[in-house]
Amino acid sequence: MHKNTIFAILLIASPIIFVFIAYSDTFSMSWNQGRGGFLFGLAFIVAEIVGIRFAVPKNRLIFAIPLVIVTMSYFIALDFGLHDYILDAAPAFNVVGCDVKNPQGCIYSWGWLWDFVIITIFVVSAAVLFFGKKWIRIVIAGPVFLGGSAIILSLDTFFPFDTLGPLQYFVPHLVQTNIWIINALELGIATGRDNLMFLSGDHGNFVLQVFWPSAGVHSIIIYSLVMMAFLLKMNIPRNRKAMYFGLGIIGTVTVNLIRIFSLSVFALKVSTDPVEFEEYHSIAGEIMFLPWLFIFLLVVTAIETKRMKEKEASIQK
Repeated sequence: MHKNTIFAILLIASPIIFVFIAYSDTFSMSWNQGRGGFLFGLAFIVAEIVGIRFAVPKNRLIFAIPLVIVTMSYFIALDFGLHDYILDAAPAFNVVGCDVKNPQGCIYSWGWLWDFVIITIFVVSAAVLFFGKKWIRIVIAGPVFLGGSAIILSLDTFFPFDTLGPLQYFVPHLVQTNIWIINALELGIATGRDNLMFLSGDHGNFVLQVFWPSAGVHSIIIYSLVMMAFLLKMNIPRNRKAMYFGLGIIGTVTVNLIRIFSLSVFALKVSTDPVEFEEYHSIAGEIMFLPWLFIFLLVVTAIETKRMKEKEASIQK
């Protein structure tokens, strides 16, 4: 890999690394409670750029420095009143749950939304600057992942809980499937109605209300966006693209079922304390979905790289 390309990676990574060092306590794995998604977006970007045969011109690297400084300045300004200004502005945008009497109502999705918007704009701008029109075929998965996260946060901001009907439609089916598994394995007593689960286990009774983000619908949307962008740049037959996409959907739904199941088991076998449950709930989603997505893309890449090498070898013979 050309040294200028290495410098390009470092420049793209620098704002995320800076934020990680300066605000490491905000890198929660929960999708709407921190900046953990930054690291996975960066991982996608690095994975896509490493190994490309493209020398980024030196002047483009220089032009990117002001872009890096401006992006870092945004995150620095958050500590100097910008964060409070963003939260105070929420009622003007009719953000549900944000008003003078309840200033913390939007702190999660509304607050993190702008961080993901800024970092997405930076990454896309840097990619266009470094790679020109070819950027969309070189480094697309990372920006799409970050942008997709911003879209999900905006949906959760303006349509929280079950107000976005079409996305909530799938939740009762996931809930009923989970109830059936719990009762079949005799882990406790589980019943349900709509998006409610009534659990009775070793530590007493617990009611779990499931909304579309907690059910993992957001992960299916992000997976779809990232996978479509990833497959777009792969030179393989359409039927194979469709196969990979379908397998990924099945895998993502399975991961979501495992997540809901693990939350239920926690309440049935570990603790019904709301604080302890919320601590587990805050990491149970992304700690399963994001590694799955990354590994699945690596496996697809490995399979298609091997097939391409075998095809080239057969042609040479």
